[in-house]
Amino acid sequence: MSTHTYKLIELTGSSPKGSDEAIQNALAKAKESIHNMRWFEVIGTRGHIEDGNIAHWQVTLKVGFTLD
Repeated sequence: MSTHTYKLIELTGSSPKGSDEAIQNALAKAKESIHNMRWFEVIGTRGHIEDGNIAHWQVTLKVGFTLD
């Protein structure tokens, strides 16, 4: 079994459609420049309300990736 060293970063993704899409958006953007992502943890969820309806979601994640 190999051992790994991980680095953690914090990201916030957003979406007008929902929290799942906000997570996907954050991870999709991060993978453009961060390699070896292994896991994520949702640490916060927020929303923006307009006229009594949810207008936008924001989800904050901790993302762990292995170092080269």
